[in-house]
Amino acid sequence: MTSQRYRITLLTVVVGTLLIALCSLGLGSYGLSPWRIVQILVEPLSDSNPTLSDIERQVVWSVRLPRVLLALCAGAGLALSGATLQGVFRNPLVDPHIIGVSAGAAFGGTLAILLCWTPLFLLLSTFTFGMAALLLVFMMAAALGKQNALILILAGVIISGFFGALVSLMQYLADIEEKLPSIVFWLLARFATTHWDKLVTLVLPLGLAGRLLLRLRWYINVLSMGEQDARTLGMAVQPVRWLVLSLCAAVVAAQVAVSGSIGWIGWIGLVIPHVVRMLVGADHRRLLPVLFWLGGGFMVLVDDLARTLSDAEIPLRILTALFGAPLFAVLLYKTQRQRRG
Repeated sequence: MTSQRYRITLLTVVVGTLLIALCSLGLGSYGLSPWRIVQILVEPLSDSNPTLSDIERQVVWSVRLPRVLLALCAGAGLALSGATLQGVFRNPLVDPHIIGVSAGAAFGGTLAILLCWTPLFLLLSTFTFGMAALLLVFMMAAALGKQNALILILAGVIISGFFGALVSLMQYLADIEEKLPSIVFWLLARFATTHWDKLVTLVLPLGLAGRLLLRLRWYINVLSMGEQDARTLGMAVQPVRWLVLSLCAAVVAAQVAVSGSIGWIGWIGLVIPHVVRMLVGADHRRLLPVLFWLGGGFMVLVDDLARTLSDAEIPLRILTALFGAPLFAVLLYKTQRQRRG
């Protein structure tokens, strides 16, 4: 792909995602036209518009805007982490949850719900246990004396299974009338309870980790060539790999903390990178920027469907699997046909 074509592709994806987000602000029981939404958004920058009602301002600024932005950031973070981990582990089937962080964060959330902790401590518990899961993966790999890609994946699977069992234990111990429904709905993931504080909780780790991952794109390219080639080029493989893993873990843990586990089988972080590779290639210097916006736009669309398909909001974990599994099957089929051809 030429540089000009890449820039056009990136611009198209960015503009498309922003248009999706803008239109999403008008969806719901209280419908608003795109022009009305634009008037509400630009009002703070100009004179007060007397044609706008307080209800319209409240719906956009307090309810829908933080929700749409949170969905965009969550999708962008999962997609970015998925593509990065696939490059680091040289495995297109790796997703952000393979390193155990999602399961650890899910346990932290269920534990907080079981113990009736405040929303603030629920966020802290979720993030803390998510990062603790990565630490356990590191300790297990160190104890085995090897830290290659296969050992790290196996350690992540073991830690995910361990924390998954703890989540099941929390559900077993929970009161079936109050606590258990709360745990189940939280695990299914949704953005219905979004507010500006939750958005900040995700934006801060995503902004820091995302910026560093974008600056490490060349190193991720080298790691995707294999450990031997990376060492030949003079790269310190283990420090760089663990830095990248820590950044991805921070993003995933923050996402689970604010919106629940969108899925231990992370379709956003698994499928979207495959789609973007078909558009711009496997070079992470071009892949990650496009992926960031396309992943965010896809998650906004999924959230729009979740809150408009029925009167009762459909959990995100269900929708991402329903759309992600068939899409991934189609991509896999096309890939196999190209290889045979």
